[in-house]
Amino acid sequence: MSSKSMLLVGVPAEQGSRRRGCLMGPDALRTAGILEMLERLGYEVTDSGNLVSEPSADIPHSNPQVHHLSDYAALISKLDQFCQGEIDDRHLPIFIGGDHCIAAGILPALARKSEQEGREQFVLWLDAHTDFQTLESTDTGNLHGTPVTYMIGDPSFDGFIPAPTKAIKPENICMMGIRSVDPAERERIARTGIDVHDMRAIDEFGIAPPLRRFIDRVRRANGRLHVSLDIDFLDPEIAPAVGTTVTGGVNLREAHLIMEILYDSGLVTSLDIAELNPFLDDRGRTCKLVVNLVASLFGQRVLDTKTRSI
Repeated sequence: MSSKSMLLVGVPAEQGSRRRGCLMGPDALRTAGILEMLERLGYEVTDSGNLVSEPSADIPHSNPQVHHLSDYAALISKLDQFCQGEIDDRHLPIFIGGDHCIAAGILPALARKSEQEGREQFVLWLDAHTDFQTLESTDTGNLHGTPVTYMIGDPSFDGFIPAPTKAIKPENICMMGIRSVDPAERERIARTGIDVHDMRAIDEFGIAPPLRRFIDRVRRANGRLHVSLDIDFLDPEIAPAVGTTVTGGVNLREAHLIMEILYDSGLVTSLDIAELNPFLDDRGRTCKLVVNLVASLFGQRVLDTKTRSI
């Protein structure tokens, strides 16, 4: 995390589900002060505005539940082109969504950039879900449940969406906070070897040891580390503004500890924040929490936290 210059990129996409509201995510985080917070921590921040892909006529699929497939393809293409043209080592990019479809466009492009530098791309996936559905297996047809499948280069997308510019190696993905997995996803996880730490494991062994082991792997490989933060990673009691809530999530201190350990590692090279639905929030409570977590990720310490009057 050597860069003191950051690029804020809004991606107001919500085609991944049938629930409206994620479109407002980027501007809600801006309103909650994400840019000003980063500047207070000493970073130079450039806000590139919102990146929007044009809607197009849908692509039919044999699974009748699948929807917005052409819009998914257009979003992936738009993000890939943006990352190839605008992302470089001068800025640390922070992508604010938008639903988790955005990861399918961001990560292959970042992996290609890493490959050009002779480095490995690693991903810390913080989520209640593995997002490891295929177009055939999804029973909801919601494509925000498929980005991991796409970004590892699974052939189930062939003929519908162009293959990723550079696939992410499954063994370079670490998932934490998982607590909702379908049987088809469970089988694919076992087959691909993705490193998964569900909430049972976190409850038993804590959140720091597996995170530090993953960070050590990234460091030994001289890798680049992307953090993908889905808001439903957090327990809905503290973060209600998400359309796919699953009880029993990560609590406030666990979430901050993750961010603090990541900052201490100095390895984070990019971030995306997904699935924030301000329409479901309680007076901006989730938005403020996310901004505070990002502050911890980029250097705010526990001793810097101010007491708030009631």
